[in-house]
Amino acid sequence: MEKLIAQQKSVIPACDVASREKLRDLAIATSGVAGIGGYKVGLELAIPFGLKKVVETIRKESQLPIIYDHQKGGTDIPNLGSKFARAVKSSGADAVILFPFGGAATEREWIKACQKEGLVVLVGGHMTQPEFLATEGGFIADSGPEQIYKRAAENGVTNFVVPGNKTEFVLKYRQLLEGLLGQGNFALYAPGFIAQGGIISETGKVAGENWHAIVGSAIYKAEGVENMRKAALEVTSQIATLV
Repeated sequence: MEKLIAQQKSVIPACDVASREKLRDLAIATSGVAGIGGYKVGLELAIPFGLKKVVETIRKESQLPIIYDHQKGGTDIPNLGSKFARAVKSSGADAVILFPFGGAATEREWIKACQKEGLVVLVGGHMTQPEFLATEGGFIADSGPEQIYKRAAENGVTNFVVPGNKTEFVLKYRQLLEGLLGQGNFALYAPGFIAQGGIISETGKVAGENWHAIVGSAIYKAEGVENMRKAALEVTSQIATLV
């Protein structure tokens, strides 16, 4: 397994904040908190400030892994994968999240390009919002996520994003990946907690031995460094009881 996070279970703050000052405070608040495994950054910071500056802000306070979520990377034509991978690598980020809804060729080539640049690849196929699958009124075929996860596993991916607020699917995809890669040979990363209705303890019952909860507003909406630290300690305590 390509291991991004040292711990088997951890909390990854989703840094969906509007300023580098708030990001710095979030990094200060969570740095040194046992159970924090890394940081996820996305469009709210990367678009106005640039990913390199965002990474630098976190690096001043923490050396934990930084995951870039392109929201949603891996949907464009295959040959853009190499340009994307080089850009992310140049920023100093350690890993990327891809949701390759653009088809098999795009998934394969974007995974290869990111791996070639030394980035850890996390692949997701099922999102947390309602009305996502076709049978729910959405646009994605019900078999689509399973095909995405299978293709990713075939291309050397061992880190996967699953919808933490949909425990029946977390279990389904964990069992699928155990059949493909073997128990303990992959890690799951799950958003969708607190504000989106997911319960960490419930997801922990079905997510397996290697999994990480991605938690955003429950931590960063607390006012001030000390309150964010308290919030981080509260969330990580829920993970600690599962170890």
